[in-house]
Amino acid sequence: MSSLLPLTRPRSAPWPEVEVANDQRPKVRTAILMPSGSRFSAASPNSMETVVRTLAGPLADQEVRIFCCEGASDHEMEGVHTLPDGKDRLPILLAGLREFKPEVIEHHQQVKQALAVTRALPGVAHLLYRHNGLKTPASRFDAWRYTRRLNPLDGFVFVSEAERDLFRRDYPGLAAKALAAPNPIHATPWLASPERRERVIAFAGRAMPEKGVDVLCAALPAVLDRHPDWRVVLMLNDWKDHQAWAAPHVAPLERYGQRVTVLKSAPLAEVRVHMRTAAVALTPSVWAEPFCLAAVEAHAAGAALISSGTGGLREASGDHALYLDEVTPRTITDAINRLIADPEGRIAMARAAQAYVLATHTPERRAAGILRIRQAAADAKRQEKSPTRAPG
Repeated sequence: MSSLLPLTRPRSAPWPEVEVANDQRPKVRTAILMPSGSRFSAASPNSMETVVRTLAGPLADQEVRIFCCEGASDHEMEGVHTLPDGKDRLPILLAGLREFKPEVIEHHQQVKQALAVTRALPGVAHLLYRHNGLKTPASRFDAWRYTRRLNPLDGFVFVSEAERDLFRRDYPGLAAKALAAPNPIHATPWLASPERRERVIAFAGRAMPEKGVDVLCAALPAVLDRHPDWRVVLMLNDWKDHQAWAAPHVAPLERYGQRVTVLKSAPLAEVRVHMRTAAVALTPSVWAEPFCLAAVEAHAAGAALISSGTGGLREASGDHALYLDEVTPRTITDAINRLIADPEGRIAMARAAQAYVLATHTPERRAAGILRIRQAAADAKRQEKSPTRAPG
């Protein structure tokens, strides 16, 4: 059907990956738009705010302005501009953008806001930066319809190759615009020796079904009964939003008393303290994780990680996690018991994982990648506005 043909042609080559020294690299005036609800608090950041903040460090020479919601007084960064909630948000945002005159606008997560701003400011390069994937179309017609809707955007940035490739499969008409920019980690605050660990099993993540919280809670009694000298720390984020679902799964662990600690929406600093001492950490996600910064943080902290390996989790961990064939109480129990029974192997895996993260997921490396994407988008938009004319 001709109406389902791609709306964009693939580029002849991907945007180049050329490393340059900081004093020689281009300056790209960039506006970063956080989604509604993001207050960009330094003390209680969500994962996408952590990524933006971590990338900002190595890009301090760039002119960047971050737009977020009101409500936090601890941004601890220059160039942060706050917006009200409600109907005044978009007009104030657009006024701020017109005053700033960015070359690139990086829209984090929110499609509706990105499209509204793109329509209002067509002369700027617009990148949709997704921290999880876009909806898979239910039919060819949906794919065509969504492609038409998204086509005005100049690029789509995903936090893993797995998410990028899924988008390319679902939206072939936009495949040429899809890029991967894996998440970085500022590892220093997390670093701890893999050798000196407490007998603790740790989980840090949102208290929701996709994270495998219910399966993990069902697996833990068998471990705790078998190993009475081990403890558990569950650090469950967004508790208020998910407690109606999560609380019944956590409740059976109350019988273990002080051996099970449940932290509800704990500050990041408290999460670090526990992860830097835990011997074993888990990311038993049952959905295709876009990347999972919690896995990288566990590696940096020196914990041995058990992972479902879904989505971008294998990119986060490489060969340095104990991967589950499937996420069930039995497989989780067996994996934890295996690591408890083999302390030397557990420590060796944790040590290799920490080295992998320090070499692979550095802020400098990941920041250089996102800067290349911004520069290419700005260059392409300038070329679009001033195309080279053929002689004659």
